[in-house]
Amino acid sequence: MGWGTRSAGILLGCLVAASAHAQVDLEPFLKKDVLETLKISPDGTYYAMTVPMENETVLGIVRRSDGKAMTRIGGGADSVIDDFWWISDDRVVVSKAVKYGSRDAPYATGELYAVNADGSARRQIFARYGLDGSGLQPYAAYVIGTLPDEPRKVLVSVFALDTSVPNTRVELLDTFTGRRDTLASAPVKRARFVSDPAGQVRFAVGAGDDNVSKLYHRPSRGESWQLVNDEAKSRRVEWPLGLSEDGATAYLRVEQPQGPDTIVALDTVSGKRSDVLRDKVVDPYLVIHGGEAGRTPQGAFFMHDRLRTAFFDETSDTARMYRKLERSFRGLSIAITSGTRDGRLKVVHAWSDTNPGDFFLFDTTTNAAELIFSRRRWFDPATLSPSEPVTVQARDGLPLHGYLTRPLDHGGKALPLVVMPHGGPFGVSDGWEVNDEAQMLARAGYAVLRINYRGSGNYGRAFQQAGARQWGRTMQDDITDATRWAIAQKIADPQRICLYGASYGAYASLMGVAREPDLYRCAAGYVGVYDLALMHKQDSRDSRASRTWVEDWVSDDRANLAEVSPTTLASRIRVPVFLAAGGKDEIAPQAHSERMEKALKAANVPVETLYVRTEGHGFYAEANRRIYYTRLLDFLSRHLGGAKAK
Repeated sequence: MGWGTRSAGILLGCLVAASAHAQVDLEPFLKKDVLETLKISPDGTYYAMTVPMENETVLGIVRRSDGKAMTRIGGGADSVIDDFWWISDDRVVVSKAVKYGSRDAPYATGELYAVNADGSARRQIFARYGLDGSGLQPYAAYVIGTLPDEPRKVLVSVFALDTSVPNTRVELLDTFTGRRDTLASAPVKRARFVSDPAGQVRFAVGAGDDNVSKLYHRPSRGESWQLVNDEAKSRRVEWPLGLSEDGATAYLRVEQPQGPDTIVALDTVSGKRSDVLRDKVVDPYLVIHGGEAGRTPQGAFFMHDRLRTAFFDETSDTARMYRKLERSFRGLSIAITSGTRDGRLKVVHAWSDTNPGDFFLFDTTTNAAELIFSRRRWFDPATLSPSEPVTVQARDGLPLHGYLTRPLDHGGKALPLVVMPHGGPFGVSDGWEVNDEAQMLARAGYAVLRINYRGSGNYGRAFQQAGARQWGRTMQDDITDATRWAIAQKIADPQRICLYGASYGAYASLMGVAREPDLYRCAAGYVGVYDLALMHKQDSRDSRASRTWVEDWVSDDRANLAEVSPTTLASRIRVPVFLAAGGKDEIAPQAHSERMEKALKAANVPVETLYVRTEGHGFYAEANRRIYYTRLLDFLSRHLGGAKAK
């Protein structure tokens, strides 16, 4: 069947299907969250919270008694809050990060700020080129931990951004004066440190230009570092998670030859190891801390079908607290973000796949929970579609896990399907949460499939390594196999399936229609990479460590990149394409989309584009996002038959 005949047949079916769906109101999806996270001060007087603005995230402090806004810290356009810490009853330390677009992953800059709750004594306490700008060598600082006995100071790791500088230092930083006192030096580059509850730095983990991880331990301050793990020999990475209250036991996350990572207890004197927690399917997702100072690892979250908790000791106070909260907030995942020094008040974050998240103040003496803020109070969870966990077997037998989102009124019938591969790609995974785009597309009448293809995180070292140098190959096969599964399960109408993704997801969408021209009816790519030779050249201008990563994970043979670059495969594509990109994007420069557009036009493939010169890796401005999603829904409606935007 020729392009024109097939297009007309599809369009006729789409026009009939589209009439069944009302237009999609974009407004609730375009509005920013009220806040991202929230922590209570040690004495319970204040809340500190991160608040997203149009193109930055700021830290705000409010008084708990009356909700009065006290002060805020922001870094300007493209600046976000990496993390923040209450170091005393009325002082906060803030780590800055940058994020060049809504789809960019925040990158901590190593700059630190401090401010009192009332806005006084505000200052930058660490800058890349020195506080006076006179430094010749750029450095970055990252907070290791707070010191309850020294409420003016924090422990920080400091390392040179020039990777030729061999070591990383541990320093004690005064948050009022900026004075720094060196406490230790690590035996490895780009080291991150873990301290015990007494504030003694005990572990260092880092990697040189070869990206091979090394883990070191020392019994106490002043003693020499001892090598615990060398990835080059063990063929695994080990991360320190923290130490027990007495400092005698360390908890490590340890990769396994097959299957997910394990949390291991290490006797720091004898070296004896014992497995503490391991899920059969997924890695530890986040560590749960507790104990007297709230700094001791007590358990972990695991993201499998939904977010679940497991504890080293189910009889511990922390485990009992979580089990009590889980009974109170049934159907929701919960996490304690902070608490008062006396242990009475806890800030509890509760969320699910249909609830964007609420923050409660929980009184442990009365068992009463009071709502503080909702992230998006304008969303009624009853109107959002659940994320149904799915398991798919790839053609080589590898199990793949993901999530299916369908309209609330789907009735079990086959639907037009949008397959939505995530970006990254390595180490990133889709999870059980409210996904804005999946919800938006479900309201438009589509089923949405998010599959964690090989190379994704959360499923162990072997699963992630299986994606190495497999761009456009077995990674792409996984997406194809998931699509065919959806057809076989009668979830998807086989005549109405499109691919859509951002960044690597955009790459996979274009590769999908190049490799499987008869399976999909359209493809949309947002801030994507489509010319791997161009990407290889771009990344190779970075550090030696970055070049090593590209060669290990994408390809060390530029001659073969054309085989898996959508720009060189445009002649195989026979369905309409929509491309959107930002002119300020440095991760997936607009040149990728322009080259893809040119190649498609040369192959007589229908292509639509949206270029916004002021945006980066994902659009920030609400007006631009409205235009983009209006265009996307219109594009999908014309080729699959779902609803358009209002």
